[in-house]
Amino acid sequence: MFFTYLRRELRRRRKAALVVASGLALGIALVIVVSSVSSGMEKAQGKVLQSLYGLGTDMTVTKAAAPPTTTGQRPRFNFGANDNGSDKEQSSDRVLVQGFQTLAASTVSKVDSQHGVADSVGGLSLQVIRVNGQFTRGRFQQNGNGGGGRGGRQGGQQPPQGRVEGGGANFDVNNYSVYGTDVTKPALGPLTSSKITSGRTFTTSETNAAVVVADTSYAKEKKLSVGGTVTVKGVKYKVIGIATPDSGDAAANLYMPLQQAQTLAGAKDKVTTIYVKASDSQQISSVKSTIQKNISGTTVTTSADLADTVSGSLSTASDLASNVGKWLSIAVLVAAFLVAGLLTSSAVSRRVREFGTLKALGWKSGRVTRQVVGEAVVNGLVGGVLGIALGLAGAYVVTEISPNLQAQVGGSGGGGGQGGFGGFGGPGRRVASKALDVTLTAPVSLSTIAGAVALAVAGGLIAGAFGGWRASRLRPADALRRVE
Repeated sequence: MFFTYLRRELRRRRKAALVVASGLALGIALVIVVSSVSSGMEKAQGKVLQSLYGLGTDMTVTKAAAPPTTTGQRPRFNFGANDNGSDKEQSSDRVLVQGFQTLAASTVSKVDSQHGVADSVGGLSLQVIRVNGQFTRGRFQQNGNGGGGRGGRQGGQQPPQGRVEGGGANFDVNNYSVYGTDVTKPALGPLTSSKITSGRTFTTSETNAAVVVADTSYAKEKKLSVGGTVTVKGVKYKVIGIATPDSGDAAANLYMPLQQAQTLAGAKDKVTTIYVKASDSQQISSVKSTIQKNISGTTVTTSADLADTVSGSLSTASDLASNVGKWLSIAVLVAAFLVAGLLTSSAVSRRVREFGTLKALGWKSGRVTRQVVGEAVVNGLVGGVLGIALGLAGAYVVTEISPNLQAQVGGSGGGGGQGGFGGFGGPGRRVASKALDVTLTAPVSLSTIAGAVALAVAGGLIAGAFGGWRASRLRPADALRRVE
């Protein structure tokens, strides 16, 4: 009887039911789109941060760079004299530890032993400054009058008169970044944010091998290929692989085994950054506190700390989605619920004769109320189905359009390179040298759909509460007064 009457009444009042369902559908669809876009923002932000840390890294441990001093050592380049009369090209490399003060390699073991740490690995960030060019010897051009004319100095000849033409120096200064990675733990570190698109990555046995993996952009610029060589501070390294970063910007131009990087920089058993993976992603804050407490002088930076430094159109869109979108969704939902409730209450007012007659025939107030609430819940579920369909369509459109957003990541402290030279920042804290392009998607999760269903039921219940309260107050006498 309940469902028969329910079906008949909904069919009789299709237009009113459609208006209520449409209002709820718009509110639910907006919630789904905003939620999915917010999820896409988080995913895009994760890609940006992954370009700094690497896949699987939850935090980094560093030691802040010492403040610059006026008496600090500056890069010096020494070139040998060339007396054989030929113009010979000369070059000199200066390898600098970049960004942070170094930490003892034993610190990695200390971090690894802390409670809540699943794994950790050290790395060394370097900057290589290369000066390459040649000196050209000038030529002395003597004046035409010679040096033996009248008026020479007493007791000797007058020195030849003339000028030096040509000569000079032409040198090019180039700098690039090198990162020493612990090849025995390939699952951590910034290289994990790149995909090997040519050649191979390091093997665990190449702890001190003269091999490198080149970033794809740097390899293209310098015309490097797998099997070729690159010279760093007089040492030839074989290129074994080309790495393409997932987010469009690499942590370094060249990657090499940690021991080789330490030898180049004269930093034996030193690292600049320790990459840490927590055993439980929900306990990152407590792991951070534990490391800072037990290992003094270190700075622990989590992905949550760096999230606030993301700027550009990604940050703007994220703020709009999380703030404006959230409040707009709430406002639309509240309006939809109120409209649904008022329309349901108004419909009950127009059905006074019907409900009064049913009460006169023996229907109790509770039964009438359940009938009204049932109709409202069905309207809410219909609105939920429509809202989910509209929301999925909106999320699909956003994903298909895939708008490109730009993001820049500011450093978490410390200056740039040493000795007054700029350049790339160290992995884990560098100031982005260029904007990163990320593609926005709008993934819809099952929890979002479940939330939409819950909102639909809630909207129906709220509308039913308005109408049920109105119906419960009706008396059979009201219906009799309206009978003509």
